[in-house]
Amino acid sequence: MLFVCPVDPGSTPRAASTTLLPVGSSVAPSSTMMRNRQDLITRVAGLAGWTSTEILAWALLPNHFHLLLRTGATPVSDLMRCLNTGYAVRFNRWHHRSGYLFQNRFKSFLVEEDPYLLELVRYIHLNPLRARLITTLEELDTLAWTGHSALLGHIGRPWQAQQSVLTLFGGHVQEARARYRQFIADGMADLQRPELAGGGLRRSRGAWRRRPEHVRGRHLWAFDERILGSGEFVEQVLAEDEAFLMSADLPAFSPPEATKYLSALLQQAATRCDVVATEIASSSHRPQAVVARTLFSTLAVLHLGISANVVARFLGVSRQSVRRGLQRSDHVLAELGCDPAEFLNSLFPREYGKISCQRDSHRAE
Repeated sequence: MLFVCPVDPGSTPRAASTTLLPVGSSVAPSSTMMRNRQDLITRVAGLAGWTSTEILAWALLPNHFHLLLRTGATPVSDLMRCLNTGYAVRFNRWHHRSGYLFQNRFKSFLVEEDPYLLELVRYIHLNPLRARLITTLEELDTLAWTGHSALLGHIGRPWQAQQSVLTLFGGHVQEARARYRQFIADGMADLQRPELAGGGLRRSRGAWRRRPEHVRGRHLWAFDERILGSGEFVEQVLAEDEAFLMSADLPAFSPPEATKYLSALLQQAATRCDVVATEIASSSHRPQAVVARTLFSTLAVLHLGISANVVARFLGVSRQSVRRGLQRSDHVLAELGCDPAEFLNSLFPREYGKISCQRDSHRAE
């Protein structure tokens, strides 16, 4: 899950009558604000549709916007490039201007979903109140520039992943909406949430404010500015990145070679886990499919040295999905009683033998 904004969310917002532009850019007449914002919303809706990206929460502010995404196979960098470039080109054409529209590159935080999903939904949807563009919850309920009104059913946004949020509040839609609205109302007492700015434990749990309170040794907890989550989550992500870097030492395959080996590995993993290959190469959450996908990703990335991006594209899932699979790799290998070297050597005896020799050579150096 990713929390994205194109400029620093701490920037001072402009007045409500200005257009959706980042800090430092020229401002178009306020009469065009509706058209500009609607253009951006239309583009977000289009991206959600053709990239299978879940838009869990969003808010448009006078000088920036926030998105909470659960990405599909398309990397967030590609999503934002398409969104920002398309919007900027159209804006410049409408307003007879040229040059950069967005002052800074977007910021994105990888988010630990379980503890932070609902907090970020609330944080994002309360932004208009935090920026003092409106003053009451009743105004927010019908405001067209956040996903809050869609979750309450006041404005139709079929592209927004409303069900993914509402199911966390109950099985019946009306009951879930009432509980969601109360959850938002409860957050109005503490609108400023500096801990939701990324950085593992030192930020996400307020350690930057409570450093003297730590018991001995806890100041060594992991943190990273690009990650919003617990220290354990940060350590897992960083460990996986290290594993990806280590796998880069393995012999690289050309795209045709990678496809050939991945296709053979897919069939073998499907046979081993008693699932059909097409279910592995999908976003299916069926337990057997998840186990098979984890086996496939582990063998491909960590033992054949094929990059996680290539594996994700081959499966039609996100790189984050491959990451999550690698977190469970040891457990799945033990559960299946699978020896990676034996498995791959039987499938690719000549190729895997060469990879093993070169990897041992790298380690010896």
